[in-house]
Amino acid sequence: MQEENFHLTVNDKTELDLAGASVATLDAVQTEAGKFHILQNGKAYRAEVVSLDFAAKEVRLKVNGNLHEVKIQDSFDRRVKKMGLKSNVAHKISAIKAPMPGLVLSVLVEPGQEVVHGDPLLILEAMKMENVIKSPGEGTVKLVLVTKGKPVDKGEVLIELA
Repeated sequence: MQEENFHLTVNDKTELDLAGASVATLDAVQTEAGKFHILQNGKAYRAEVVSLDFAAKEVRLKVNGNLHEVKIQDSFDRRVKKMGLKSNVAHKISAIKAPMPGLVLSVLVEPGQEVVHGDPLLILEAMKMENVIKSPGEGTVKLVLVTKGKPVDKGEVLIELA
């Protein structure tokens, strides 16, 4: 099986190519939910995952107290970009499901509202991190099935769209 390589853009400035095996060899220990102690080349780092956006492939990290915004591209993203295409073509969607178990902190849409790709829909707290759930496509909010403060399970339908 071929090892997956990732291209990272940090703070819209620094570009890094990262092989999956090099990540696996990091000496990293999770100290609590979303927080890690990392040793690399004899140096120690404290890292905290501030937020994750799975759909946009973006993560905000604090490393030794400094905030970093990281955009991740896999081999598919790089091939699509090389061909001059976009992989985030807007498409109709019928439901937004919870990507992980968590607690709804805020609902940002209401029935009848039009949404397009990338619009923030709600904020979900999971493992002490706030995750903005964004629309993966376009549609009209038909029904909001959750409220602020409601715990949700992975895969649970949060919002129905028409």
